[in-house]
Amino acid sequence: MSTVHHTTNRRMSAATTHLPILIGAALLLLAFCAALPCAAAQRNLIRDENRKSGTADWQLTRVRLDKSDGMRSPWIEGYCSRQSVKAGETIDIMVSTDPPAKFNIEIFRTGYYGGKGARLMKKLGPFQGKAQAVPKPGSKDIHECQWEPATRLAIPKDWVSGVYLGRLTTLPADKEKPYWQSYVIFIVRDERPADILFQCSDNTWQSYNRWPTHYSVYTHPKGNQGPWADVSFDRPYGRQSQYTGIVNDPLSVGSGEFLCFEQPFAYWLEEHGYDVTYCSNSDMLTPDHGLKCKTFLSVGHDEYWDIRQYRSAEKMRDAGVNLMFFSGNAVCWVTPFRANDRGVPNRIIFRGGPYGGKQEYVTERQTKNGPFPETGPDEGLLMGARNGRPINGGGDWIVTKPDHWMFAGTGMKKGDRIPGLVGWEYHNLPATEIPGLEIVAEGPVWAGGETLSHYAATIYPGPKGNFVFNAATIFWCQDLSMPPGHTLPWSHWSRPHGPDPRVQQITHNLLRRAIGEKR
Repeated sequence: MSTVHHTTNRRMSAATTHLPILIGAALLLLAFCAALPCAAAQRNLIRDENRKSGTADWQLTRVRLDKSDGMRSPWIEGYCSRQSVKAGETIDIMVSTDPPAKFNIEIFRTGYYGGKGARLMKKLGPFQGKAQAVPKPGSKDIHECQWEPATRLAIPKDWVSGVYLGRLTTLPADKEKPYWQSYVIFIVRDERPADILFQCSDNTWQSYNRWPTHYSVYTHPKGNQGPWADVSFDRPYGRQSQYTGIVNDPLSVGSGEFLCFEQPFAYWLEEHGYDVTYCSNSDMLTPDHGLKCKTFLSVGHDEYWDIRQYRSAEKMRDAGVNLMFFSGNAVCWVTPFRANDRGVPNRIIFRGGPYGGKQEYVTERQTKNGPFPETGPDEGLLMGARNGRPINGGGDWIVTKPDHWMFAGTGMKKGDRIPGLVGWEYHNLPATEIPGLEIVAEGPVWAGGETLSHYAATIYPGPKGNFVFNAATIFWCQDLSMPPGHTLPWSHWSRPHGPDPRVQQITHNLLRRAIGEKR
């Protein structure tokens, strides 16, 4: 009897001792199970968002520039106080109307939305506009506006990460008078883990922005390739006529380069339900968000990077994140950020110096256009290919390794070409010193229409089963989709043809391999 009693006590004592552990394990299991629907919901954010009703009326209809080759629309123009903002935060929208006029602001999220391309998120106004001062050129010809905000927008908690356009529309007092429109643009970002992190190339948008007349990093009297000009994000985006003969669409005024060089990729990703989140160049100064994602995309014309962006991308690659450069002329110039006059960080940039490490073409740039205060690392050791000379031109994308897994399902053979896909700038010096690097497409390209050059698209293995792909062209997205209002560019007597099922399949193959999805 005594033995039974002691045995029972020992069992009860052991059970009591392990009870907190058992309870803790049960709570953890319950928390894990509860988190599963949340994780699934997060991963389906883009699919669910694109099931909502889009709008056919989000484009600019009536645009007026100050002259036929002008950069700006003084009748109505504006800019935002930040490149990107998180849900729950606020962003100021600055607007000038000259002559003074009432106006509305409509906020649209760009996406697929059943082929419509955008969804109306909010209407703001009417506001009484006024003419706001064009700043006098400051040090290094900077134009930094000090405009009063028309409104402060609190980003609702349920707004999904994406690229947002604010359509500004004047409201003439006299109904016999016409209305005028332009855009402002900003990115809503988040910090969630996602399959794909899409980096917008807004440093390059701003570097080429000539607002109000001729004040980009390219237009200083000393020359167009030196470190002499500062540019500020505190000003409207003018028409992208810096690209004379490449894209010249006044109906995109105020939207930077997004509509011409990036929207077709975002539209296509959202059409196919990819789990994508968006950020600006300035959001990549640390790798924190990128390390939560499976793959990182550089899209379009991604020429200007702060060195901290480069280091972030290195850390992401080394940690196992897949890097994909669906871009050309990317990581070409060091673009240090600094704060504006009011202390807001990351609002001023300039051409600080070339990337390329100790490559011969870097010495050429330093000698011809320097001295520059900085030289960046060798971009080829990150991307797999470099920015050589010449770098402008157009050509066909010609397959060299059709047996590579990225070409599965395309039916492509060696030497098959995708017409006009290379341009208007490209990568042309493969980093063959990288172990395992493969050149998957290469061929001739003609700068100026007739001067022979060369491009090379590459892929190489990362250290943890990941990979780095370099498409070697700005125009890749042009063959993915044709969103409403999109205009195909051209370059040096060569042009892409629009959606091509082979480019779409290659992109699917790369992304599905990167995110570990089979479908």
